[in-house]
Amino acid sequence: MSVPTPRNEPSQGAAHVQVVRGAPDEVELAALVAGLVATAGHDDEPAAPAAEWSSRRRALPQPPAAAPGPDAWRWSLHP
Repeated sequence: MSVPTPRNEPSQGAAHVQVVRGAPDEVELAALVAGLVATAGHDDEPAAPAAEWSSRRRALPQPPAAAPGPDAWRWSLHP
């Protein structure tokens, strides 16, 4: 048999939102709840990694590799 909980105490597993200051209207509360639901997210399924061939990094021009030699360190930071 379950024991009823008072209205001011959240049941286990339920989210609890309490307005501390002010008097929000229904639209403001709906926006708050929608934001909380959106940020809660579902971490059960991790996002699939993007394919390397579709990476935008490949389309960008790559700087030429520094030529080996005694002065290579001087030119390593030049574009």
